[in-house]
Amino acid sequence: MSIPKEPRQLMINLMYLVLTALLALNVSAEVMNAFFMINKGITNSNNIVETTNQAIMANIEAQVKAYNNEQNQAYMAKAKEAKLASDELVKYIDGLKAELFEKAGGPSEKDPDKPKRDKDKDITTRMLVGLENKKGIGYELQDRVIATRNKMLEQVDNDQTIASSLPLKIDEEGYKKAKKKDWVYYNFQQMPVAAVFPIMTKIQNDAKASATTIMNSLLNKISGQEVKFDAFQPVISATKGYVIKGEKYEAEVFLSAYSTTNSDNTKIYVGGSPLAVEEGKAKYTASTSTIGTKKYSVRIDVINPLTQEVKQYEKEFEYEVGERSVTVSADKMNVFYIGVDNPISVSAAGISSNDLKVSINGGGGTLSKTGSANYNVQVNTPTDDCRINVSGGGLSDSKLFRVKRIPDPVARLGNKEDGSMGNGEFKAQPGLIAWLDNFDFNAKCDIQGFKLVRVPKRQDPIEVLNSGGRYAADAKRIVDAAKPGDTYYFNEVKARCPGDKAGRKINSLVFQIK
Repeated sequence: MSIPKEPRQLMINLMYLVLTALLALNVSAEVMNAFFMINKGITNSNNIVETTNQAIMANIEAQVKAYNNEQNQAYMAKAKEAKLASDELVKYIDGLKAELFEKAGGPSEKDPDKPKRDKDKDITTRMLVGLENKKGIGYELQDRVIATRNKMLEQVDNDQTIASSLPLKIDEEGYKKAKKKDWVYYNFQQMPVAAVFPIMTKIQNDAKASATTIMNSLLNKISGQEVKFDAFQPVISATKGYVIKGEKYEAEVFLSAYSTTNSDNTKIYVGGSPLAVEEGKAKYTASTSTIGTKKYSVRIDVINPLTQEVKQYEKEFEYEVGERSVTVSADKMNVFYIGVDNPISVSAAGISSNDLKVSINGGGGTLSKTGSANYNVQVNTPTDDCRINVSGGGLSDSKLFRVKRIPDPVARLGNKEDGSMGNGEFKAQPGLIAWLDNFDFNAKCDIQGFKLVRVPKRQDPIEVLNSGGRYAADAKRIVDAAKPGDTYYFNEVKARCPGDKAGRKINSLVFQIK
């Protein structure tokens, strides 16, 4: 027998050789027990994979809800078809195992989880391979495996790259090298009952793992979709929101969520008069000779980039002309974040910055001056009522801010959150890193710890607890043992960000080693 290059094929061949040798030695009860232990280990692995599949499906549904369009709905339907095909095959094999259990005499008196005639080879041969003139149901199982694989690949348009990574398949090379008649003979001819159970459970594992691959591929297509804006809203951006009498009021009028590539197809009117449009924006200027509230209407004619339909959008705006005003603006966000510096600028039209008094109430906030009109805010308690108070020069005003903790970071191994990873690349990673995606502040979160679970092929899962983000000795040991076909789970991942009193639970990760 030649040595196959594919690790999974090698494991199948080795399993066949071991089974053949055991049968030749008239296997003992201890060996029969070992088969049931293997079956139990694969069953536990199946439960973990099923939990992962349910999580992926929930993620797909959440993504489609956020980016709801016809294409994404189709991807979600395909993901459900792939999982349904896997579930139906698993259910069918459960029925075969139940039938085999009964034909083998039902539960034994010593151990109800094992059948009475666990060494019997004739039962499996008659039931699965068949008699001389009648094929056994092993051939129906073979047909269902092929149909399930084809059904899954249909959901990804028979992508051959994905097809090559699906573990669910009929191993023709294996039975041909073993010089067996076909796949059914190769797996079930003269196999003791105890040996057939882990074989069937492994097929169930292949089905679930294949569904994981298909659903992950479809999830990536959904999350990779760009948001196509097909609704528009006129927006105004004023140089000043409150001006001094005698000054000019100046503002930019533009179309929210609009691409500059379509600026040639956009016309903007204020009070019925057209404005010059450049890069999707127009500048509107008005005199401010009197005090009070001023209103003006805006109409924007635009060609929808999706439908090429010309639509009109109208909205009324207003501004207020007064003697004096105060403006408090956050330099980065409209909230204050716990654990980081929150810079703000404070200005008052017509009033010297030296005459202004600035204070903060709420959120456990403190305020420090960093420039003539610049301040740094630090907070420690979440709230929706944090106020910046400004007084001086005959005015008194306050602005409301919210206080939040830093958003949850995302745990990654290298630059990946999950999926497949090469054996060498996986071993080269030093551990998990917490990333703060799209967070403009200077902050760093640390991984406090996680539970690492290795699920080797045909072996029981191995789990260790790791403190910190980098691998400790126990975690490093099972990472270094990684082999193609293994699955690694990073669960109960906790991270701690600036301002946190305790660690917070963040995303889990799953990697298939290739």
